Amino acid sequence: MNYFEYKNGELYGEDVPLAHIARTVGTPVYIYSYKTLERHFRVFDGAFQSTPRITCYSCKANSNIAILRVMGNLGGGTDIVSGGELFRALKAGISPQKIVFSGVGKTEEEIKSAVKAGILMINVESADELAAIRGVARRLKKKVPL
Repeated sequence: MNYFEYKNGELYGEDVPLAHIARTVGTPVYIYSYKTLERHFRVFDGAFQSTPRITCYSCKANSNIAILRVMGNLGGGTDIVSGGELFRALKAGISPQKIVFSGVGKTEEEIKSAVKAGILMINVESADELAAIRGVARRLKKKVPL
C-alpha cells in the first residue's frame, strides 16, 4: 500500500493534491510520502523480526538527507558506496554503528573516513581493497570490522 491515490481525477499524496504542491513550490519537484516510506520499511523489517538484524537503506537508491533521516528515525541504517554517501548518512543522523560500506573502487581516503567515523563494517570487494584497508588500519592503529 502507498499513500498516493487519485480522487476525482486528481493525484493526491497523503490527502494533499500534488498539483497544489507544484503550484506552491514550482516544478520540477520531488514529492515523497512519509507514510509510504514508513509502511514499506516496517513491512520489510518486520519480515525478519525473529532474526537479529539492521535493515539498511541503500544510499545509492536515493541519498536525499531527509529520506535517510526517515530511515534512521525508523531504526534503520544505511548501505553506502562512497565517502559522499558516508557524509550524507552521518549528516542525516544515522549512527555510524548502523552504516555498512559496500561497493567497488573505495579510495584510501574513503576507507580512512569510514574507519575514523567508526562504521559497523566494510564489505571487502577484492584482494587489492583488502590490502588498502589493511594499510589504513595499520596507519590509524585500528581494527577494522570487515
